Amino acid sequence: MKKVEICLSPELIHLYDVQDKNVVIVDIFRATSTMLAALANGVDSITPVMDLETCKSMANSGYTIAGERNGKTAEGFELGNSPLAYLDNKYSGSKIAMTTTNGTVAIEKTKNVANKIILGAFVNLSATTDFLISEQRDVLILCAGWKGKFNLEDSLFAGALVSNLHPHFGTECDTSIAMKNLYEGNQHRLRIFMGQASHAKRLQNHNIEADIEFCLSLNIYDIIGILEEGKLVAKNPIK
Repeated sequence: MKKVEICLSPELIHLYDVQDKNVVIVDIFRATSTMLAALANGVDSITPVMDLETCKSMANSGYTIAGERNGKTAEGFELGNSPLAYLDNKYSGSKIAMTTTNGTVAIEKTKNVANKIILGAFVNLSATTDFLISEQRDVLILCAGWKGKFNLEDSLFAGALVSNLHPHFGTECDTSIAMKNLYEGNQHRLRIFMGQASHAKRLQNHNIEADIEFCLSLNIYDIIGILEEGKLVAKNPIK
């Protein structure tokens, strides 16, 4: 039987065998939620970039640049990290270069060894589940966390994905067992439970409660986001 594991932070990724696994990158508040909103609203591709200066320089090559640090739009960038900015096909057909505090770091740490890198978010949980089941390959869910630390929202989504993958995937990973049970015990009050998360409170301090609400919306998109040749693109969930 295929196996699923959860890594709670990119700082722990060296403890896991990533080779040839499908890796699901999770940054609920907000990078992966934002990326999926962009792709579902017609963005051609998203190039994840580690640092601000490299990302900013890509504006000279026809990219729309998006930069976020510590929950705020980085200076000199057209976009930050809000999923709402991409709604109504506002950037349809655009190529986006994006750098964020946590999500793009998680992608960078696995992109050269994973079989496939997939974006994970509540907004397309079912589509991601269907795709992973169709792949017949072991899965590692990598939580972006917050500056190397555990966070609640990414870990709870990881538990939701493990729950959805059952019984098609087994696990010998204690983290997967724990997060699956955490999600199943709180799925009926997801917004209340997630409102306790430290990063949700950080975002509330920036007056972007609407972003939080969007990021906790379930299955509003029926696409997956997948990394191909260094760019994130939209695909149908079943090959």
